[in-house]
Amino acid sequence: MRSVLAEDITKNIKEMCIEANHFLSEDMKCVLEEATAREKEAVGKKILQQLEENIRIAGEDMIPICQDTGMAVVFVKIGQEVHIENGSLEEAIHEGVRQGYIEGFLRKSVVKDPVHRENTKDNTPAVIHYEIVDGDRVELTLAPKGFGSENMSRIFMLKPADGLDGIKKAILTAVQDAGPNACPPMVVGVGIGGTFEKCALMAKHALTRNIKDSSPIPYVRELEQEMLEAINHLGIGPAGLGGSTTAFAVNIETYPTHIAGLPVAVNICCHVNRHTHRVL
Repeated sequence: MRSVLAEDITKNIKEMCIEANHFLSEDMKCVLEEATAREKEAVGKKILQQLEENIRIAGEDMIPICQDTGMAVVFVKIGQEVHIENGSLEEAIHEGVRQGYIEGFLRKSVVKDPVHRENTKDNTPAVIHYEIVDGDRVELTLAPKGFGSENMSRIFMLKPADGLDGIKKAILTAVQDAGPNACPPMVVGVGIGGTFEKCALMAKHALTRNIKDSSPIPYVRELEQEMLEAINHLGIGPAGLGGSTTAFAVNIETYPTHIAGLPVAVNICCHVNRHTHRVL
């Protein structure tokens, strides 16, 4: 059994909140540079260059990449041989978000109740997803999710007979409906299978995958590439002003499902696709 201090969890979450909101991950930087060099439409190229400049200024001046610093989504993989000392894991995460958003001067966007809408003033609570795994480590992935893109999310409860063609249609429908509202170029997370809530969770988690990595499943890998090409032929382009770069990547996760169902979720993220990862 290995002990991990609650205060270490808090410290890392605080730092991750600040890091994710000020600096683009290396994979996202790389794909943005490649897209800027590749984009042939003048307006699209200009928008991509402005996005690059915005990211440079954010890092140099410690200004958030986007004014919407998101709702903190945290994926936790905790080894079954880990014991959290000096507090609870959940409160340690919430406290890290609280400190990160206050000390980092990040916008507080969370309300206590979805109807009465009183601001919590510290961006808590976070949305936390837990997974118990083998080992004695704690893996933290933090993804601040802005709601311009989050509001464009979709779930399709397809029939098994809809098959692969139905899945493709669902993905394209979600992206077309999102249009400029998801701040393209976007990253498209897709969850296929499971249940209503499982496919949504997979779609959200898919956004945290390294954008340069492909699915290890052959047909899924082919589907990711086909959908990326189809989306980039829609002509929505950077900021929705036209061009060949509507999406940077389509990341797909799958899971077994019921004989009577084919759930598909699409979770879109904007061009910064903020996420950061640490292992304790």
